[in-house]
Amino acid sequence: MDKRIVDLHVHSTESDGTFTPEELVTEALHAGLCAFALTDHDTIGGIAAAKAAARETGLTVIPGIELSCYNDDHEVHMVGLFIDETNAAFKESLKSVQDSREERNKKMIDRLREEAGFDISVEALRAYFPDAVLTRAHIARYLYEKGCIQNLNVAFQKYIGDHCPYYVPREKMTPVQAIDLIHAAGGLAILAHPLLYHLSDARLKQLMTDLKAHGLDGVEAIYSTYTAGEERQMKELAAELDLAVSGGSDFHGANKPKIHLGTGKGSLFVPYAVFEHLKSLKEAHPN
Repeated sequence: MDKRIVDLHVHSTESDGTFTPEELVTEALHAGLCAFALTDHDTIGGIAAAKAAARETGLTVIPGIELSCYNDDHEVHMVGLFIDETNAAFKESLKSVQDSREERNKKMIDRLREEAGFDISVEALRAYFPDAVLTRAHIARYLYEKGCIQNLNVAFQKYIGDHCPYYVPREKMTPVQAIDLIHAAGGLAILAHPLLYHLSDARLKQLMTDLKAHGLDGVEAIYSTYTAGEERQMKELAAELDLAVSGGSDFHGANKPKIHLGTGKGSLFVPYAVFEHLKSLKEAHPN
């Protein structure tokens, strides 16, 4: 049995992870990974550094991204793998996505300061997390480390989680738009952690069927929080819809302390064959 492992969903300090791209390479080598995909939220800023750090180590860094989308009333995430991070049109499109995120962050931070009374500002957050693409996770960590809240979960349960008093929705990108954007950069479009959307089996299958018709390449059927039965369910659904299987930990470092690189909560196993199949799919069907 081939025991080589990969992790195709990883975050760095370029978005809401706590390991730098270079530190991720070191961590991946310690974890015994053969390859990992750097899939930061709405940014490809860490890919060059991760690739440089991995040079001559034998570790493969797969250029990726994670895009937040809205399907009707549900937020869903799309992971792009094997993207061309040098694509000028792709980088320009990302700039508008990042601008939308920044505007949304400013509105949330203003409400937290003016309505909830927290000592927080965009300037303070930027100084605390220099060079990162700011997300709600950064806001939560700032409030926690400044002693404003008891733990990170409180931020999402009481203040900035979906439907909470100080939550501000983002400008909406559809999953189809995300698929098109990833394909325009030469990548594979993977529906991330589908069971986390809490859709009924019928609605989830319909979503995946619809997205398959618009070019969806695969589904994250192996994921840190899945039970063995859920993983089997996702693999069977992927096979039924002729979608490739992907998998990853969704590692964020200290921002998700129970999730470890490569092994998730301890039992995650994404075999090298998954990477090989996705790579062959990319090579056989270049966008």
